[in-house]
Amino acid sequence: MTTHSKNDHYFVPHGSIYPSILSAGLLTLATGFIFSVATDKGGSTLSYLTTPGKYMMYAGFALILTMVFKWLGTVISESLAGKYSGWEDKSFRWGMIVFICSEVAFFAAFFGALFYMRVLSVPDLAGFDPNFTPYKDFLGTWPSTGPGGPSMGTGGLVVDGVYTPPANFKPMHWFPLPLINTILLLSSGATITWAHWGLIKNNRKQLIIGMALTVALGVAFLCCQAAEYHEAYTEMGLTLGSGAYGATFFMLTGFHGFHVLLGTTMLIVILLRCIKGHFSPEHHFGFEGVAWYWHFVDVVWLGLFIFVYML
Repeated sequence: MTTHSKNDHYFVPHGSIYPSILSAGLLTLATGFIFSVATDKGGSTLSYLTTPGKYMMYAGFALILTMVFKWLGTVISESLAGKYSGWEDKSFRWGMIVFICSEVAFFAAFFGALFYMRVLSVPDLAGFDPNFTPYKDFLGTWPSTGPGGPSMGTGGLVVDGVYTPPANFKPMHWFPLPLINTILLLSSGATITWAHWGLIKNNRKQLIIGMALTVALGVAFLCCQAAEYHEAYTEMGLTLGSGAYGATFFMLTGFHGFHVLLGTTMLIVILLRCIKGHFSPEHHFGFEGVAWYWHFVDVVWLGLFIFVYML
Protein backbone atom coordinates (compact mmCIF):
# COMPACT_ATOMS: atom_id res chain seq x y z
CA MET A 1 0.00 0.00 0.00
CA THR A 2 1.23 3.47 -0.82
CA THR A 3 2.43 5.35 2.26
CA HIS A 4 3.59 8.87 2.95
CA SER A 5 6.61 9.76 5.01
CA LYS A 6 6.07 11.80 8.14
CA ASN A 7 9.34 13.60 7.49
CA ASP A 8 8.99 17.27 6.65
CA HIS A 9 11.84 17.32 4.15
CA TYR A 10 11.68 16.93 0.39
CA PHE A 11 13.03 13.61 -0.86
CA VAL A 12 15.81 14.03 -3.45
CA PRO A 13 16.52 10.82 -5.41
CA HIS A 14 19.97 9.77 -6.53
CA GLY A 15 21.20 10.66 -10.01
CA SER A 16 19.79 8.46 -12.77
CA ILE A 17 20.70 7.65 -16.35
CA TYR A 18 17.06 6.96 -17.24
CA PRO A 19 16.31 10.46 -18.65
CA SER A 20 19.30 10.29 -21.00
CA ILE A 21 18.41 6.81 -22.26
CA LEU A 22 14.76 7.82 -22.69
CA SER A 23 15.83 10.88 -24.70
CA ALA A 24 18.00 8.66 -26.89
CA GLY A 25 15.01 6.39 -27.47
CA LEU A 26 12.81 9.33 -28.49
CA LEU A 27 15.50 10.59 -30.87
CA THR A 28 15.91 7.13 -32.40
CA LEU A 29 12.15 6.76 -32.85
CA ALA A 30 11.77 10.19 -34.48
CA THR A 31 14.79 9.71 -36.76
CA GLY A 32 13.59 6.27 -37.76
CA PHE A 33 10.17 7.66 -38.68
CA ILE A 34 11.75 10.35 -40.87
CA PHE A 35 13.90 7.74 -42.64
CA SER A 36 10.94 5.36 -43.09
CA VAL A 37 8.97 7.87 -45.19
CA ALA A 38 11.92 9.15 -47.25
CA THR A 39 11.38 9.47 -51.01
CA ASP A 40 13.31 10.98 -53.90
CA LYS A 41 12.13 13.81 -56.16
CA GLY A 42 10.13 11.38 -58.27
CA GLY A 43 8.25 9.98 -55.29
CA SER A 44 10.12 6.65 -55.28
CA THR A 45 10.90 5.07 -51.93
CA LEU A 46 14.52 5.25 -50.83
CA SER A 47 14.99 1.69 -49.59
CA TYR A 48 18.47 2.39 -48.24
CA LEU A 49 16.78 4.78 -45.76
CA THR A 50 13.32 3.28 -45.26
CA THR A 51 14.55 -0.20 -44.31
CA PRO A 52 16.92 0.90 -41.52
CA GLY A 53 14.37 3.57 -40.57
CA LYS A 54 11.81 0.91 -39.68
CA TYR A 55 14.30 -0.96 -37.51
CA MET A 56 15.27 2.31 -35.84
CA MET A 57 11.61 2.92 -35.01
CA TYR A 58 11.31 -0.55 -33.46
CA ALA A 59 14.51 -0.05 -31.46
CA GLY A 60 13.48 3.43 -30.31
CA PHE A 61 10.05 2.25 -29.23
CA ALA A 62 11.50 -0.74 -27.35
CA LEU A 63 13.99 1.55 -25.59
CA ILE A 64 11.26 4.00 -24.60
CA LEU A 65 9.01 1.24 -23.29
CA THR A 66 11.85 -0.32 -21.29
CA MET A 67 12.84 2.99 -19.71
CA VAL A 68 9.23 3.88 -18.87
CA PHE A 69 8.75 0.60 -17.01
CA LYS A 70 12.10 0.84 -15.20
CA TRP A 71 11.52 4.48 -14.24
CA LEU A 72 8.01 3.76 -13.03
CA GLY A 73 9.36 0.80 -11.06
CA THR A 74 11.85 3.06 -9.29
CA VAL A 75 9.18 5.62 -8.40
CA ILE A 76 6.84 2.89 -7.14
CA SER A 77 9.59 1.39 -4.97
CA GLU A 78 10.35 4.79 -3.44
CA SER A 79 6.66 5.37 -2.74
CA LEU A 80 6.20 1.97 -1.11
CA ALA A 81 9.29 2.60 1.01
CA GLY A 82 7.60 5.67 2.50
CA LYS A 83 10.12 8.15 1.11
CA TYR A 84 7.47 10.56 -0.17
CA SER A 85 5.76 13.20 1.96
CA GLY A 86 3.08 15.77 1.22
CA TRP A 87 5.71 17.86 -0.57
CA GLU A 88 6.31 15.17 -3.16
CA ASP A 89 2.58 14.60 -3.57
CA LYS A 90 2.08 18.29 -4.32
CA SER A 91 4.98 18.36 -6.79
CA PHE A 92 3.63 15.28 -8.58
CA ARG A 93 0.22 16.93 -8.95
CA TRP A 94 1.65 20.17 -10.30
CA GLY A 95 4.00 18.24 -12.56
CA MET A 96 1.08 16.30 -14.05
CA ILE A 97 -0.92 19.50 -14.52
CA VAL A 98 1.97 21.19 -16.34
CA PHE A 99 2.52 18.07 -18.46
CA ILE A 100 -1.13 17.95 -19.54
CA CYS A 101 -1.05 21.70 -20.30
CA SER A 102 1.97 21.12 -22.54
CA GLU A 103 0.06 18.35 -24.30
CA VAL A 104 -2.86 20.73 -24.83
CA ALA A 105 -0.46 23.16 -26.51
CA PHE A 106 0.98 20.31 -28.61
CA PHE A 107 -2.38 19.27 -30.02
CA ALA A 108 -3.56 22.88 -30.31
CA ALA A 109 -0.70 23.46 -32.76
CA PHE A 110 -1.86 20.59 -34.98
CA PHE A 111 -5.51 21.64 -34.80
CA GLY A 112 -4.33 25.14 -35.69
CA ALA A 113 -2.48 23.78 -38.73
CA LEU A 114 -5.64 21.95 -39.81
CA PHE A 115 -7.72 25.12 -39.42
CA TYR A 116 -5.14 27.20 -41.30
CA MET A 117 -5.08 24.86 -44.28
CA ARG A 118 -8.82 24.27 -44.47
CA VAL A 119 -9.99 27.83 -43.92
CA LEU A 120 -7.13 30.01 -45.15
CA SER A 121 -4.30 28.59 -47.22
CA VAL A 122 -6.10 26.20 -49.60
CA PRO A 123 -8.94 28.64 -50.50
CA ASP A 124 -6.41 31.46 -50.87
CA LEU A 125 -4.31 29.41 -53.29
CA ALA A 126 -7.37 28.77 -55.46
CA GLY A 127 -8.30 32.46 -55.39
CA PHE A 128 -5.00 33.64 -56.86
CA ASP A 129 -4.34 34.37 -60.49
CA PRO A 130 -4.70 31.01 -62.36
CA ASN A 131 -1.14 31.42 -63.58
CA PHE A 132 0.11 31.29 -60.01
CA THR A 133 -1.94 28.38 -58.60
CA PRO A 134 -0.01 25.19 -57.70
CA TYR A 135 -1.12 23.58 -60.98
CA LYS A 136 -3.79 23.82 -63.65
CA ASP A 137 -7.41 23.35 -62.49
CA PHE A 138 -6.44 23.51 -58.82
CA LEU A 139 -9.58 23.57 -56.65
CA GLY A 140 -9.64 25.19 -53.21
CA THR A 141 -11.92 22.65 -51.56
CA TRP A 142 -11.32 20.25 -48.70
CA PRO A 143 -10.08 17.56 -49.00
CA SER A 144 -7.83 19.39 -51.43
CA THR A 145 -8.54 18.31 -55.02
CA GLY A 146 -6.36 17.96 -58.08
CA PRO A 147 -6.99 18.07 -61.83
CA GLY A 148 -8.84 14.75 -61.79
CA GLY A 149 -11.82 16.00 -59.82
CA PRO A 150 -13.10 15.77 -56.23
CA SER A 151 -11.56 12.34 -55.61
CA MET A 152 -8.06 13.52 -56.43
CA GLY A 153 -5.65 14.69 -53.76
CA THR A 154 -2.81 17.16 -53.74
CA GLY A 155 -0.17 14.48 -53.39
CA GLY A 156 0.99 14.90 -57.00
CA LEU A 157 4.50 15.89 -57.91
CA VAL A 158 5.96 18.66 -60.05
CA VAL A 159 9.24 17.53 -61.62
CA ASP A 160 10.97 19.83 -64.12
CA GLY A 161 7.77 21.81 -64.47
CA VAL A 162 5.65 18.75 -65.34
CA TYR A 163 2.79 17.93 -62.95
CA THR A 164 2.00 14.29 -62.24
CA PRO A 165 -1.42 13.89 -60.59
CA PRO A 166 -1.70 11.84 -57.40
CA ALA A 167 -3.45 8.53 -57.06
CA ASN A 168 -7.14 8.55 -56.24
CA PHE A 169 -7.95 8.68 -52.55
CA LYS A 170 -11.09 8.90 -50.48
CA PRO A 171 -11.32 10.97 -47.29
CA MET A 172 -11.95 8.95 -44.14
CA HIS A 173 -15.62 8.88 -43.15
CA TRP A 174 -16.78 9.08 -39.54
CA PHE A 175 -18.66 5.76 -39.83
CA PRO A 176 -18.13 3.01 -38.78
CA LEU A 177 -14.63 2.70 -37.25
CA PRO A 178 -14.20 6.31 -36.01
CA LEU A 179 -17.65 6.17 -34.40
CA ILE A 180 -16.82 2.83 -32.79
CA ASN A 181 -13.58 4.31 -31.46
CA THR A 182 -15.49 7.27 -30.03
CA ILE A 183 -17.84 4.91 -28.19
CA LEU A 184 -14.87 2.89 -26.92
CA LEU A 185 -13.00 5.91 -25.53
CA LEU A 186 -16.07 7.51 -23.97
CA SER A 187 -16.91 4.17 -22.36
CA SER A 188 -13.35 3.88 -21.05
CA GLY A 189 -13.71 7.31 -19.44
CA ALA A 190 -16.79 6.03 -17.63
CA THR A 191 -15.13 2.78 -16.51
CA ILE A 192 -12.04 4.49 -15.07
CA THR A 193 -14.31 6.90 -13.18
CA TRP A 194 -16.28 3.92 -11.86
CA ALA A 195 -12.99 2.30 -10.81
CA HIS A 196 -12.02 5.53 -9.02
CA TRP A 197 -15.29 5.44 -7.09
CA GLY A 198 -14.46 1.89 -6.06
CA LEU A 199 -11.05 3.01 -4.80
CA ILE A 200 -12.57 5.86 -2.78
CA LYS A 201 -15.02 3.39 -1.20
CA ASN A 202 -12.18 0.86 -0.68
CA ASN A 203 -14.08 -1.59 -2.90
CA ARG A 204 -11.18 -3.54 -4.40
CA LYS A 205 -13.39 -5.68 -6.63
CA GLN A 206 -15.01 -2.65 -8.28
CA LEU A 207 -11.60 -1.00 -8.63
CA ILE A 208 -9.96 -3.96 -10.36
CA ILE A 209 -12.92 -4.72 -12.64
CA GLY A 210 -13.18 -1.07 -13.66
CA MET A 211 -9.47 -0.87 -14.45
CA ALA A 212 -9.52 -4.14 -16.39
CA LEU A 213 -12.44 -2.87 -18.49
CA THR A 214 -10.60 0.40 -19.14
CA VAL A 215 -7.49 -1.44 -20.32
CA ALA A 216 -9.60 -3.69 -22.57
CA LEU A 217 -11.34 -0.67 -24.12
CA GLY A 218 -7.98 1.04 -24.71
CA VAL A 219 -6.60 -2.05 -26.46
CA ALA A 220 -9.78 -2.32 -28.55
CA PHE A 221 -9.37 1.32 -29.62
CA LEU A 222 -5.80 0.67 -30.78
CA CYS A 223 -6.90 -2.41 -32.73
CA CYS A 224 -9.65 -0.41 -34.45
CA GLN A 225 -7.22 2.36 -35.34
CA ALA A 226 -4.78 -0.16 -36.80
CA ALA A 227 -7.64 -1.56 -38.92
CA GLU A 228 -8.55 1.98 -39.99
CA TYR A 229 -4.98 2.72 -41.11
CA HIS A 230 -4.83 -0.57 -43.01
CA GLU A 231 -8.08 0.29 -44.80
CA ALA A 232 -6.82 3.81 -45.57
CA TYR A 233 -3.61 2.56 -47.19
CA THR A 234 -4.89 -0.56 -48.97
CA GLU A 235 -8.44 0.33 -50.00
CA MET A 236 -8.83 4.12 -49.94
CA GLY A 237 -5.46 5.24 -51.31
CA LEU A 238 -5.15 7.59 -48.32
CA THR A 239 -1.51 7.91 -47.30
CA LEU A 240 0.88 10.45 -45.84
CA GLY A 241 1.53 11.54 -49.42
CA SER A 242 -2.11 12.42 -50.09
CA GLY A 243 -1.52 16.14 -49.90
CA ALA A 244 -2.47 18.39 -47.01
CA TYR A 245 -5.41 16.18 -46.04
CA GLY A 246 -3.35 13.01 -45.73
CA ALA A 247 -0.59 14.77 -43.81
CA THR A 248 -2.91 16.38 -41.25
CA PHE A 249 -5.08 13.26 -40.93
CA PHE A 250 -2.21 10.94 -40.10
CA MET A 251 -0.36 13.46 -37.94
CA LEU A 252 -3.38 14.21 -35.75
CA THR A 253 -4.74 10.66 -35.48
CA GLY A 254 -1.25 9.13 -35.32
CA PHE A 255 -0.03 11.29 -32.46
CA HIS A 256 -3.30 10.72 -30.64
CA GLY A 257 -2.94 6.97 -31.17
CA PHE A 258 0.57 7.16 -29.70
CA HIS A 259 -0.87 8.91 -26.64
CA VAL A 260 -3.53 6.20 -26.32
CA LEU A 261 -0.79 3.56 -26.50
CA LEU A 262 1.17 5.35 -23.78
CA GLY A 263 -1.98 5.78 -21.69
CA THR A 264 -2.91 2.11 -22.07
CA THR A 265 0.58 1.12 -20.94
CA MET A 266 0.20 3.29 -17.84
CA LEU A 267 -3.26 1.82 -17.22
CA ILE A 268 -1.79 -1.69 -17.27
CA VAL A 269 0.80 -0.63 -14.68
CA ILE A 270 -1.93 0.87 -12.48
CA LEU A 271 -4.08 -2.26 -12.87
CA LEU A 272 -1.19 -4.45 -11.69
CA ARG A 273 -0.62 -2.12 -8.75
CA CYS A 274 -4.32 -2.27 -7.88
CA ILE A 275 -4.19 -6.06 -7.90
CA LYS A 276 -1.21 -5.90 -5.51
CA GLY A 277 -3.10 -3.49 -3.23
CA HIS A 278 -0.76 -0.53 -3.64
CA PHE A 279 -3.40 2.20 -3.33
CA SER A 280 -5.58 3.36 -0.46
CA PRO A 281 -8.55 5.76 -0.36
CA GLU A 282 -6.27 8.39 1.18
CA HIS A 283 -3.15 8.01 -0.98
CA HIS A 284 -3.56 7.15 -4.66
CA PHE A 285 -2.17 9.93 -6.81
CA GLY A 286 -0.54 7.40 -9.14
CA PHE A 287 -4.07 6.30 -10.04
CA GLU A 288 -5.39 9.87 -10.22
CA GLY A 289 -2.59 11.11 -12.48
CA VAL A 290 -3.20 8.37 -15.03
CA ALA A 291 -6.96 9.01 -14.84
CA TRP A 292 -6.38 12.70 -15.58
CA TYR A 293 -4.24 11.80 -18.58
CA TRP A 294 -6.81 9.32 -19.87
CA HIS A 295 -9.63 11.86 -19.67
CA PHE A 296 -7.41 14.31 -21.59
CA VAL A 297 -6.96 11.69 -24.32
CA ASP A 298 -10.75 11.28 -24.45
CA VAL A 299 -11.30 15.02 -24.92
CA VAL A 300 -8.69 15.24 -27.69
CA TRP A 301 -10.37 12.38 -29.53
CA LEU A 302 -13.71 14.17 -29.41
CA GLY A 303 -12.05 17.13 -31.11
CA LEU A 304 -10.56 14.82 -33.73
CA PHE A 305 -13.87 13.09 -34.35
CA ILE A 306 -15.65 16.41 -34.93
CA PHE A 307 -13.04 18.40 -36.87
CA VAL A 308 -11.20 15.65 -38.75
CA TYR A 309 -13.89 13.06 -39.46
CA MET A 310 -17.26 14.83 -39.40
CA LEU A 311 -16.64 18.38 -40.71
